[in-house]
Amino acid sequence: MSEKKQVPLRLKKELYDALCQWAEDDFRSVNGQIEYLLTECVRQRKKNGKYVSEHLDEPLDIDIK
Repeated sequence: MSEKKQVPLRLKKELYDALCQWAEDDFRSVNGQIEYLLTECVRQRKKNGKYVSEHLDEPLDIDIK
């Protein structure tokens, strides 16, 4: 089993809430969802040298009402 590192992470409330809902939809913990998404992003980058999105660095626009 590979060693896991603890990484402090600060997220905007809106992003955290969206991740919580997404994690719940996928039956994962928030930590598990973040790890899954990062793993997929790294896998995609290794595959073709690009991130999943060309707009990855653009500000997140979440409309939660």
